[in-house]
Amino acid sequence: MAAKKALIVWGGWLGHQPQEVAEIFRSVLTEEGFEVEVSDTLEAFADGEKLKGLDLIVPAWTMGEITKQLVANVSEAVQSGVGIAGCHGGMCDSFRNNVDWQFMTGGQWVAHPGNDGVEYVVNIKHSSSPLVDGMQDFTVKTEQYYLHVDPAVEVLATTRFPVVPGPHSLNKSVDMPVVWTKRWGVGRVYYNSLGHQANIVDMPEVKEMMRRGFLWAAEGKRLAQEANVAAGIQYTGMGDSN
Repeated sequence: MAAKKALIVWGGWLGHQPQEVAEIFRSVLTEEGFEVEVSDTLEAFADGEKLKGLDLIVPAWTMGEITKQLVANVSEAVQSGVGIAGCHGGMCDSFRNNVDWQFMTGGQWVAHPGNDGVEYVVNIKHSSSPLVDGMQDFTVKTEQYYLHVDPAVEVLATTRFPVVPGPHSLNKSVDMPVVWTKRWGVGRVYYNSLGHQANIVDMPEVKEMMRRGFLWAAEGKRLAQEANVAAGIQYTGMGDSN
């Protein structure tokens, strides 16, 4: 069987250590037998047909600008069955001005009350998903992401807000998604809000979550092909008129 193909694209705000995070992701995928290409330019998304030949796209790009065509290329590849998986601002704060990207990925960062260094618990949500089988709740000390989230996602882990004071504190306590999955066309989408810097991504719990997420997202293409449903499903986006 041919090796699965993955593309990691890193860049944007360097405070998230995207190159270092990309290297951790590359190592995880290589150990799982993937053929991995790593790029530091968004032009890696320019060849739509090449993207459709992949099994997995891993964005690690924060607070950037991107053309509608490049997003359309990624979106069409995912709709056809290519998986997309990423973490923290590298996937759900990639392109604040592109709502099609946000619709595809399932959420958008809006705040991290207390900034870096907040200690909080990640609560594993055991359900029908095998992605968190055997995992236990754990504590992290890092940014705690508050996101606007697609109600269609399947939530696999949460964190409780508020932990630190802020303008949101007088609202009732809420459980914010930390890890989720969703579908885009027949493609699989996986997101984990942890990963402010490489040391957090390299935590055993986070690294294992990402490993499972990569494998799950990449498997969607084969399953879609076997079901013979990948052809002809396209989403053109709703943002052009706004």
